[in-house]
Amino acid sequence: MNQADEQTTDDYGERAVDEDEQSRLVLSAHPLQRVGAYALAFLGKAASPEHLTPEAFEKAVKAVIDDAVRAALERDTKGENGFWLKSSLSFFPNSKMNHLSNAKKSDDVIRDAVRTWRTCPEPQVRPAVACVLCGRGAVGFFGKVDVPLAESDLYRNSTPRGHSGMALCRPCLCSFYALPYGCRLTGGPSIALHSWDERFMARTLSRRVERNRQCIALGRSDPRGVSAREVLALQALRHHDDRLAAGVDLLVFSNNNRGQTLDIQSMEQPVAEWLRRSARLPPRRRGFSALLRAHATADRPGVVGLARNAFRSPERIAGACGRYLTSRLDRGLIRDDTADLAELCFSLTIEVMRMNQNEVDEIRAAGGQVAAWLKAEDSAGKLREFNATLKEPKRMRYWLMRRNIDALLDTTGRIDGPLVTETQFRLLFDPEVEHAWLHRQLLIVSVVQRLHELRFKPEDRAEVASEMADEEKEHPEDIDYVKGEEE
Repeated sequence: MNQADEQTTDDYGERAVDEDEQSRLVLSAHPLQRVGAYALAFLGKAASPEHLTPEAFEKAVKAVIDDAVRAALERDTKGENGFWLKSSLSFFPNSKMNHLSNAKKSDDVIRDAVRTWRTCPEPQVRPAVACVLCGRGAVGFFGKVDVPLAESDLYRNSTPRGHSGMALCRPCLCSFYALPYGCRLTGGPSIALHSWDERFMARTLSRRVERNRQCIALGRSDPRGVSAREVLALQALRHHDDRLAAGVDLLVFSNNNRGQTLDIQSMEQPVAEWLRRSARLPPRRRGFSALLRAHATADRPGVVGLARNAFRSPERIAGACGRYLTSRLDRGLIRDDTADLAELCFSLTIEVMRMNQNEVDEIRAAGGQVAAWLKAEDSAGKLREFNATLKEPKRMRYWLMRRNIDALLDTTGRIDGPLVTETQFRLLFDPEVEHAWLHRQLLIVSVVQRLHELRFKPEDRAEVASEMADEEKEHPEDIDYVKGEEE
């Protein structure tokens, strides 16, 4: 062994015997370790992982082990108190906690096996290597039975052939043991929310740990139904007080023996912050209720459609607003919630879509002119005619060109200037304009918004509104979300 090798071994040996650092949490770059570290911190009644003292760390670890022992002694996942045992199958399959052979073992044997499994290896048997997550001295190599997804070829390529898993220090290992406390447990794949915004993590994980501790105490899963996975992120945003400094990731995973699965969806910071503000701030909340209605279907709450659009295609939110506001134009109806939803839609284009304010102003000006022309015509037929062009850009372009000529030839003074200027035509229809399709959506929104302000009300409005009251009843889940109630 050369001098460099001796120095490396000595360094790792010093790390391994430093028991104080083996009782202090460090946040790594691994999202699941971070979720588990926050969960462990809250089990130890600390405000965050870095505030968890070694003494509180030991108490939190003991609580996790005690819960594992109680779950293992149930033996039957289908029993009255089998919630935590069943949950463990998706995190620690074939472990001492849930092994099939436990049915034939005594309580003492199971209890000793679980505690031995969760006991940190003694310093003299620890490998002279660093933890792959935080760089401190590792206490051993750990695989699928201890670390979710660690043994999957799809998600791990960090340990040499022949090793049983990842080299981990005790705090990082215990973070994985505490991971279930920080997840939404469904009986199948588990759901974790992650963000690089530490305040968001602290608030979100503290609520989740509290909820899961209640479930453990009761011995059964949460009696409330499991909503769509994406809605969990919107619920967390709805209850977050501070401005978000980062986006939100949704991790849906399973580590069971049927094959590891991992699905990650990401919501960028501008979208997440816009949703948080829109759901919480009084000036926007009226529009937010309309936004949920715009995403609702006969068999799906609006909060589900909104959450999925926010993760997958935020630009579809503007499209949903446009469709909602124009869905009854063929019947001459301007919705009562038009103004609030329109303003929320325009805030989306500025804060999330990063559209140029001058371009937005141009589109809104064009919408105002078109609305003024429709109001002057005072014809539900003309409104339906305009509505018929919405899905066909060429047809809309032709319609606007014809109305432009009509407006310029008008001698009554009802319309001041052209309906659409050359600049506005370019923003709406030029194929080289990146967001032309979005500009057309905004034109629709602005036309309807201005018609609402002008109190455009055809004679059959009351009859149509009465019909719609029966057609569009709000989903209970949307009502609960606006009120701030969690699933």
